[in-house]
Amino acid sequence: MNKSATKAAIVLAAIGAFAGNAMAQESPWLVRARVVQIDTANKSAPVGGVGASDRLHVSDKTIPEIDISYFFTPNIAAELILTYPQKHDVKLDGARIGTFKHLPPTLSLQYHFMPEKQFSPYVGAGVNYTNISDVKLLGGAGRLEHDSWGYSLQAGVDYKLDKNWSLNFDVKKVQIQSDVFISGAKVSKVKVDPYLFGLGVGYRF
Repeated sequence: MNKSATKAAIVLAAIGAFAGNAMAQESPWLVRARVVQIDTANKSAPVGGVGASDRLHVSDKTIPEIDISYFFTPNIAAELILTYPQKHDVKLDGARIGTFKHLPPTLSLQYHFMPEKQFSPYVGAGVNYTNISDVKLLGGAGRLEHDSWGYSLQAGVDYKLDKNWSLNFDVKKVQIQSDVFISGAKVSKVKVDPYLFGLGVGYRF
C-alpha cells in the first residue's frame, strides 16, 4: 500500500470512528406530550362596587401540552412548554360571570440529577409569560390585563422505557395574575397562580 492509500485509509478510519461515537451519543433534543391538570389557587382581593363580598374564582381545567427540551450537558437542559389558548370560566359569589382565554408559554432551566439512570429526577426554575385574551366578563363591563409575567418552579421525573422512549411525571407552580377592571375602574387583583400536574410520554431523538 502506497503512502497516499495509507493516509486515505487512516482518514477514513478516523471519520468512521468519529461517526460511530457521535451516533452512540444521545441527541440533545427531547420532546414530550403531556396531559396537564391546571389546579388554580383562586386568590383575589374582594371585589368592590358590585355588591359582592366574595372573591373571583377561576375554573380548573385539564389540557394537552407539548414541551421541547434541549440538553446543553447530560445534566443541564432548557425546556419550553407549549399549548393553545385555554378557556376558563370565572365565578363571583358562586355565579358564573363570564370567561377568558389564556396562553401560557413557559421557559425553564432544569437540572437532571441522574440522567444516565432509568429513573431520572429533575428540578427547574424559569419564567412564564401569559397572554390573556377573549375576556367576556359581566356582559362586556369587566376586563383583565392582557399580559402577565411571573416565575415558574418545577420538579419531575423521567422513567426510561428504552433508548428513545420514556414516561414523565411533572409538577409546576406558575405565577399568573391580572388586575380586574369593571367599567374602566380597577376593582380587584386575581391571582390564578396554578399548580400544573402533568403526565405524559417523551421521545429522545
